[in-house]
Amino acid sequence: MAEFWTEKRVVISSDPASLAESVAARLVSRLVKQTTEGLDAHISLTGGSMGSAVLAAAARHPRLVKVDWARVHFWWSDERWVPRNHADRNEKQAREALLDAIDIPGANIHAIAASGEGVELDAAAEAYAAELARFGSAEGDAWPSFDICFLGVGPDAHIASLFPDRREIQVTDKAVLPVRDSPKPPPERITMTRPVINSSQRVWLVLSGADKASALGLALAGASYQSVPAAGAKGRRRTIFFVDDAAASQVPHELITGEY
Repeated sequence: MAEFWTEKRVVISSDPASLAESVAARLVSRLVKQTTEGLDAHISLTGGSMGSAVLAAAARHPRLVKVDWARVHFWWSDERWVPRNHADRNEKQAREALLDAIDIPGANIHAIAASGEGVELDAAAEAYAAELARFGSAEGDAWPSFDICFLGVGPDAHIASLFPDRREIQVTDKAVLPVRDSPKPPPERITMTRPVINSSQRVWLVLSGADKASALGLALAGASYQSVPAAGAKGRRRTIFFVDDAAASQVPHELITGEY
């Protein structure tokens, strides 16, 4: 897969609540534009507090009613291998924040399998790769080119379930991987690989808090993606870090933009 290197930019909001509202407004605007033009939109979601906050803010946005949900597909860049109704499950968080409140066809929500449902971890990863392949991109990839791929960033700079200095971040010949012995609980997970993430048209990394400042600084400084996975996340058209003031303490001024 060819890599498309786009400049990374940073958009700063004052606090987590303002950050969520700002990103949600951009998401809704993109979905309205895409679907009113008669185009499908594939969105890859992330978990965590900011991922849920963005979706909850989108659920309150007045223009949400203008989205043609029949043209929108939701995916997840990773999932925790826990029962479907477990509070840690990214799908459950997304459904509570937004998905259960919109009129979207059930087939357009592409959830990863859950534990305790008769499918083993490896088989679940293979099944999700097969589901991605059903929507292969025009570029010939065995996965859709996401219009937006949301990513959270951990204090250790991990993205999805791609953690520093582990084999998963280096894999390029598979779309989806099982993860065992994760350094962050729960220990078992399923994750998209870097080539899938980097095939996205837009990668939007959303992070808040002073504990993320170091990871953000390293990602923007061009650190090795093997040790700083967030440094390796790049969209084909845009790579934007949406952050709050607390996370932005180490951001060079020239990388900050208020226009995107």
